[in-house]
This record gives sequence, C-alpha cells and structure tokens, in this order.
Amino acid sequence: MGRFGPVVTAMITPMRADGAVDLAEAARLAGWLCDRGSSGLVVAGTTGESPTLSDAEKLQLVEAVVAEVGSRATVIANSGGNDTRHSVELSKRAAAAGAHALLAVGPYYNKPPQAGLVEHFTAIADATELPVMIYNIPGRTAVNVLPDTLLQLASHPRIVAVKESSGDLGQIGEIAARAPQGFDVYSGDDHLALPIAAVGGCGVVSVTSHVAGPEIREMFEAFFAGDVQRAAAIHQRLLPLHRALFAVTSPIPVKAAMQRLGFAVGRCRAPLCELTTEQQRVLDEALAPWLAPARLKEIARPR
Repeated sequence: MGRFGPVVTAMITPMRADGAVDLAEAARLAGWLCDRGSSGLVVAGTTGESPTLSDAEKLQLVEAVVAEVGSRATVIANSGGNDTRHSVELSKRAAAAGAHALLAVGPYYNKPPQAGLVEHFTAIADATELPVMIYNIPGRTAVNVLPDTLLQLASHPRIVAVKESSGDLGQIGEIAARAPQGFDVYSGDDHLALPIAAVGGCGVVSVTSHVAGPEIREMFEAFFAGDVQRAAAIHQRLLPLHRALFAVTSPIPVKAAMQRLGFAVGRCRAPLCELTTEQQRVLDEALAPWLAPARLKEIARPR
C-alpha cells in the first residue's frame, strides 16, 4: 500500500446557495468520507473546483478539513498551478494551514518543456518539508510529464508519489517498474484503478469514492490479498457508476450525486453548470444501489 493509503478521495467543495464555500459542510463531508474508507483527502483540487477558488478559500478549506479529520486521513492540499512562483507561495501557506502533503499538477496552458517541469516541481518540493504528489493529467494541462522526467523528479526526497491520469497503461507501467523504492503510483482515473494496480499501482485518487468508498477499498484489499477474481467482480460492478460520474465534466455529476445522498453541496461555480433532466435521470439509475433507504440511513446527519 502507498503512504497515503489505497483510497484518496478528491473532495468536492460544498457551496452555499449564494456560491460561497460552505466550510461546515466540507468538514462534515470529510469526516463521513473517512468513516467510509478514505485514507486520504485531496482538498481544493480540480474536483474541488480549484480554478474558481481563491487562495483564501483554498486555505480555509485545508484548515477546516484538517480540524475535522485530524490523523484519520492524510490531507493533501492542491497547491500546484501554471505559475511557479505562485505555486511555491501557496505551498508554503498550505503547509502553515496544517496540510499533511501537497498535490502539484502539471503546469497548464503555458506548456513548459520537460526541463521546465523539472524546475517547476523541484521548486515546489523545496518550498516546504511536506511530501509532494505530482499530478499528471495531460488531457487538461496539454503537457505530459514523461516517465524519464518523473523518475528524475522521484530522486527528490520529498517527491514521493504521482497521480497518473495519462490513461496510458504502458507509460504508467514503465513508471511503476522503474520507480525507486518508496515512490508510489496512484491511478488518477477511477475506471483504471484496478488495471493500474495490476501494473504496479498502489491505489487511486478517486471521485467515485464519494459514493462507493467502502467498495473501492474492498476492491484493493481483495487485489493485494491475491483474490483477483473478487477484485475484478467489484471493479465490474462499479463501472456503470464510474461512467455516470464522468458522463459530463467532473465535478458536475458527483456534486449532483452527493446532493441525492443528502449533502448540502450546492451547484458548481460558473462556468460549470447543472445537469440536464435527462443527465440527472441517467445518473440516478447508476446511483440506485446507493439510494436505497437502507443505504441512505448511513449518511451522516448534520451536526
């Protein structure tokens, strides 16, 4: 298992009706996720609507979640961006706010060369004493952190993991095969969590774990215990839910799902929008096993 455990949830950010961040509901959700299998929580990541959060809001979220979960889960603050100086400053402030680790995404839009990526991630890792997880998602950033680059970065004592969302099992398997001992490879795609474990991954940074955290944790426990058949059966059972939660740009569907499950998470900030009636119907079909009355009784009640 990786240092952050097998199931790291990329948390949504609850919003009030006026669009303000709801820190109390964020804390309630964080505690519930810990109770249901999350070993780590990414705060203010893409699933948490980081592009529309201010630095102050990101830091307030870190403080609220850390205060709620304590040592029950690793709180990983997203502090990366496409401006190295800003990323370094935000990393320092996230550490001061109590974050246990940092997530640093590949710089987006400005498309630095691989040498620039090395300088960028090294500067973030040098900024604090916290462990750093690199987030490689070329579909959103337009830059791929290549295996040679990532493995060069893995020699840094504080760069300890990668969240791999390239979707390239060949690339991910190469990283896992060549990585130094103690460097963890996490799937950044829910539907590839088990295949990536099969090529050397240790867990997933998950969206689906908002709804099905216990099942995803059980899948990994089965796989690492050698019960591949059981792990595959759970994986297959979760596929319709994975599809539904990514049928529209994330986090639109998962926020709608958590509303159905009784959390006051509000809608996404613009330019993200709400589901159409038909999209909500399709999502509800996939959610049906988790919307049964017996399951809904498990939802944490407001404090």
